[in-house]
Amino acid sequence: MPLRMREEKLKVYDALVTKCSRFKHNDKTMPYTSANGYMFSLFNEDCEIDIQFSQAVQEKYIEEFLKRTYRSYRTVMKGYILMPERVWGDLDALAKYRAKGYDFVLYLESKSL
Repeated sequence: MPLRMREEKLKVYDALVTKCSRFKHNDKTMPYTSANGYMFSLFNEDCEIDIQFSQAVQEKYIEEFLKRTYRSYRTVMKGYILMPERVWGDLDALAKYRAKGYDFVLYLESKSL
């Protein structure tokens, strides 16, 4: 993917991150957000945004968005849903999806020390 296109898509992810003061993105090469010791959103090498959800929410969004698994670095990311680019234009809606992912990882047993 051309660098310019990656930079444009990364701007969307950065704008998404700034919509919520509860978290910020980490890492420059593979930006992600995390809480409670878990990643809950990720911008991968293919310039895709994915969000982690509970099993029930995953099933709903797989039906609503895409009927395929999310992959990052050729690995299936269980629990994550690929956010289609058609959703990216509505940052408020995309932020609500990510907030659901954030709320989900807060209910998991903490991996943090």
